[in-house]
Amino acid sequence: MEANSRRDFIAKSAAGVAMTAASWNRVLGANDKVRLGVIGTGNRGGDVMSWFLKEPDCEVVALCDVYEKAMLEQKEKAGGKAQTYKVHNELLANKDVDAVLIATPDHWHAIQAVDACNAGKAVYCEKPLTYTWQEGHNIIKAVNANKTIFQVGLQQRSGTHYAEAKREYFDNGKIGKIAMVRTYWNGNGYHLRKPNFKDQPAGLDWKRWVGPAKARPFDAHQFYNWRAYFDFGGGQITDLFTHWIDVVHWFLGEELPTAATATGGVYHYKDGRTAPDTLSIHLEYPKEWMATFDATLVPGARGAAIEFYGSNGSLFIDRGRYVYQQAPERRQAPPPAITVQAKKPLEAEHVRNFLDSIKANKTPNSDVVSGHRSALASNLGKIAYLQKRRITFNPATEKSFVLASAAQAKK
Repeated sequence: MEANSRRDFIAKSAAGVAMTAASWNRVLGANDKVRLGVIGTGNRGGDVMSWFLKEPDCEVVALCDVYEKAMLEQKEKAGGKAQTYKVHNELLANKDVDAVLIATPDHWHAIQAVDACNAGKAVYCEKPLTYTWQEGHNIIKAVNANKTIFQVGLQQRSGTHYAEAKREYFDNGKIGKIAMVRTYWNGNGYHLRKPNFKDQPAGLDWKRWVGPAKARPFDAHQFYNWRAYFDFGGGQITDLFTHWIDVVHWFLGEELPTAATATGGVYHYKDGRTAPDTLSIHLEYPKEWMATFDATLVPGARGAAIEFYGSNGSLFIDRGRYVYQQAPERRQAPPPAITVQAKKPLEAEHVRNFLDSIKANKTPNSDVVSGHRSALASNLGKIAYLQKRRITFNPATEKSFVLASAAQAKK
């Protein structure tokens, strides 16, 4: 904004929602419907909202967006009765809203997540949880202070085949010592979106869309393909790598890297983007293993998966299946690989887990701390890329930022 720093903007926004969870949060029974408000009704917000609409114990009662056209399209999809708002604080003041889905551009996440916690809502926030990793600290504090049910949109955490692979090969040590994890995500079309307009659309509050970022004239490419611009997100680094490094942290039980390096650039798509279209990131961890992330948008590359390399075998896993290959004995052929297919769409399982967590008053699968630390890891990669140097990090600085204990949460 013109006269305010990002910190000032966040403080002023938070002041607009002063009530806490104890103020009005109703107690939900097993048969009650969760009344959902959606903040950010664009492409991704509409996709995730569709999964909520499939659940019989959820109804969408409120929508918020600074672009009226997108909001009205989602209102029709939700049955036409949802109340609409242009300012998220006004939606949060609606006592008929039990939970919110936050699916705005990344630079808005922390502001809206803290406001939603303070308003007494359960929160499902799209990944990455934060635009800068330091913002995660304020969100964790808000979750603990308000005893918020908070799910991050890292849907692999609810995937049945992911949980099975972890249980079968990592929890029991069958895969052995992990030395390296390779992750990659190529050809993601979300980062190649092109607007079919140049002028600011009617019904768009561009100033509020930009929000805490630096003010600027309307730019159709930055609005329509915001993931390609560092002012609003982290490109493929935080949009895609956050998904995969979250799985890696979960499987290996270590969430805080000690160093990050990165290389890459805008090698092919010279369309004004600031985030690289091709990149490689390396993270190092205290227990002596490393994770890499390679990504490019050029059409010749395809595929998105994680490959764990252990002393006893390897595991390939993506959103559709996993394949475990036991390492062969010396001079022997490897045994047959074990392949297991995914059983349900990940989004369906993740949304269901969130609704069940609200009703049972329990921590969801993708909790705020693990979500924060996955965003932290990918953000270190972003910083290494921007600064063109090796970044080091001290995990001890994160020791205070944990979830409240179960005993505290029940008080």
